[in-house]
Amino acid sequence: MCSQQDAPDPVINTCNGFECGVKFEGPNSPNKPSLWTENWTSFVQRYGEEPFIRSAADIAFHVALFVAKNGTYVNYYMYHGGTNFGRTAAANVITSYYDQAPLDEYGLIRQPLWGHLKELHAAIKLCKVPLLAGSFETSSLGHLQIAYVFKGKSGKCAAFLVNNDNTSNARVRFQNISFELPSMSISILPDCKNVAFNTAKVSTQYNTRSRTVKYKFDSMERWEEFNEPIPIFSNTLLKANALLDHMSTTKDTSDYLWYTVSFQHESDAEAELSVVSNAHVVHAFVNGAYKGYAHGGKHNFALENPIELKNGTNHITLLSNSGAYLERKTAGIRSVRIQNRYLNNYQWGYQTVFDAPGGNDPLALNLGSMGKGEVWVNGKSIGRYWVSIHTPQQRPSQTWYNIPRSFLKPEENQLVLVEEEYGDPLGITLDSVSITKDAKY
Repeated sequence: MCSQQDAPDPVINTCNGFECGVKFEGPNSPNKPSLWTENWTSFVQRYGEEPFIRSAADIAFHVALFVAKNGTYVNYYMYHGGTNFGRTAAANVITSYYDQAPLDEYGLIRQPLWGHLKELHAAIKLCKVPLLAGSFETSSLGHLQIAYVFKGKSGKCAAFLVNNDNTSNARVRFQNISFELPSMSISILPDCKNVAFNTAKVSTQYNTRSRTVKYKFDSMERWEEFNEPIPIFSNTLLKANALLDHMSTTKDTSDYLWYTVSFQHESDAEAELSVVSNAHVVHAFVNGAYKGYAHGGKHNFALENPIELKNGTNHITLLSNSGAYLERKTAGIRSVRIQNRYLNNYQWGYQTVFDAPGGNDPLALNLGSMGKGEVWVNGKSIGRYWVSIHTPQQRPSQTWYNIPRSFLKPEENQLVLVEEEYGDPLGITLDSVSITKDAKY
């Protein structure tokens, strides 16, 4: 049980986070091991956010520190990134998941992180005899420097020399030997004499992930376009006297739910439409004309637009996009106001076909020209996309969307998109993904 210091026996209290070697107080019983159940190699990324990147040196430092302080288990979360296919992403979370992990979303190695951790693990393994069966002691090496020492009965000895100074290197003496410790680093000595690894010294060569366009979906003749009629109150299947909750109405079978109302007005007039929602997005239509949209997150947000009412029957239709079911219990439109009266981009579809590119490199769909929606390949949803919402650096949180080759046939693969805004499918490309080595160390 993570983050629960009062976990009763036989439940083991454990740690989740970035710095469990620093922050974890340890097990609440001498009969329990010290476990780090989630070592966050990156973090969940949401739409509108930049990716969170931890350096190889930082992760290695905190793993080594946890082991040095009698830690018995470290689980990387995540060691292999993944894809939130279909509608499996949590609220506001992008389709790509922990892509900054040592193995990325496509299973490709991210260097130097993967190689540096491999060297760390090898160095710790060299210490296994005194770690598993030795006595444990600490000794001060300076104001911000400390040695964690494990001594076995057979005379085997292993040490972790820690420099907690994040600005300066430190020269220390340990067992009458002088050692230079880089700032904020740990040197691992499997024999208490020779440094096998230092967490701050990254020797693994960097690499870069690159993409090559394999197919362009730029032919208008190859696309088919579909649109869904905007419903009005008289032809809806479900009617109610109050605004229904999106989640409980759809039973999590769809991100989308139409809300519509019809009413009489005695003259042509300008009015103000105000919609309060705690869903993901709401689109507004008045008498079949699109009037804009607004988006939010877990909290209420408002769409406020001027509208024109006509003499006679007026139809107000709202398209609610709930986003993810996970991490929220209710969602949907909470109130609709037209002037002082309370009342209890159109969804486009695109389809085309393509042949699978040759080779074995991973494939990704570049949706940089699109807005917001969901995409399917051969009937399998490869996830939601929201390219139009940008990060503080004025770029989409995610542009490329993973298509596993197992989803594809050699020929005539069907690509279908539901686009909520005004995306241009002619700008879509299918790209291969590979890694190249950098000259940077």
